[in-house]
Amino acid sequence: MASDDAGATTFDLPSGREGGGESGLTVVVALGANLLIAVAKTAAAVVTGAASMLAEAAHSWADTGNEVFLLVAQRKAARPKDATHPLGYGREIYVWSMFAAIGLFAVGAGVSITHGVQELIHPEPATDFGIAYAVLAVSALLEGTSFLQANRQARREAATRKRDLLDHILATSDPTVRAVFFEDAAALVGIVIAGTGIALHQATGSATPDAIGSILVGVLLGVVAVVLIERNRRFLVGEQADPAVTAAAVHQLLAQPEVARVTALSLQFVGAQQLSLLADVDLVGDPDETTAAHTLAALERRVMEHPAIVRAILSLSEPEERSIGD
Repeated sequence: MASDDAGATTFDLPSGREGGGESGLTVVVALGANLLIAVAKTAAAVVTGAASMLAEAAHSWADTGNEVFLLVAQRKAARPKDATHPLGYGREIYVWSMFAAIGLFAVGAGVSITHGVQELIHPEPATDFGIAYAVLAVSALLEGTSFLQANRQARREAATRKRDLLDHILATSDPTVRAVFFEDAAALVGIVIAGTGIALHQATGSATPDAIGSILVGVLLGVVAVVLIERNRRFLVGEQADPAVTAAAVHQLLAQPEVARVTALSLQFVGAQQLSLLADVDLVGDPDETTAAHTLAALERRVMEHPAIVRAILSLSEPEERSIGD
């Protein structure tokens, strides 16, 4: 605990605030990797005629577009609050991340599945398999580099929050980390599927395994897109902070010398690593109305010194209200 100028204990909520700057780096690395991969896969798809390669090209172009959406999301969400948006623009990041997830579903999954079905109905032979394998190998290297950056950031944040990696990826309020992590993981799995389909096409002379590989890549992208859409939807409509963070907030409020009890608390995400705090508290002693108003205002200012709290509203508890935890 630190102390402010008045000698009171400052509000020190361990909210698990994640690194916004590193999220930007993660997206930029993913954008560069996916752009190079998309160009290479498109060329390989034209040369080889492999259905799985075309599916992978569509996948990478969808991922590239998604990274652009994520960069726009970060830029728009970073705008400071103003008179028309007193809580800031933090939720913009979920809107644009939702667009990215829908794009992944429509472009990546839609094109891959549609082309795979067409290839089953009207199979076409593939050629120059060596080019396909070479492009997939380079793609795996680039996707792996991007995935390592996303994985590194996610593991560091998960350790800070004392969560398992997957639990943190699903729960984090930063949709850019979640999107890049899942997209890169899906890309690596997709490369394995595409490589297997092309190898079976070469070995058997039948386009059916290649077409099935294209469909499987599309299904994989569809599943990832649905997960991302659902998580963004939950944050858009108002996701509460997890119980550990809420309990920490109650503890920190009770640590303030002016607070005797906390009877109600709501911590809601209004952006990536941005929280709105509403609480009912019982003050020490029996202050008059004016003193109580000044005390609550001072407490609100102290709470909002925490970088994750964009709004704090404290009200007096009713005498008959039970304390949290009772």
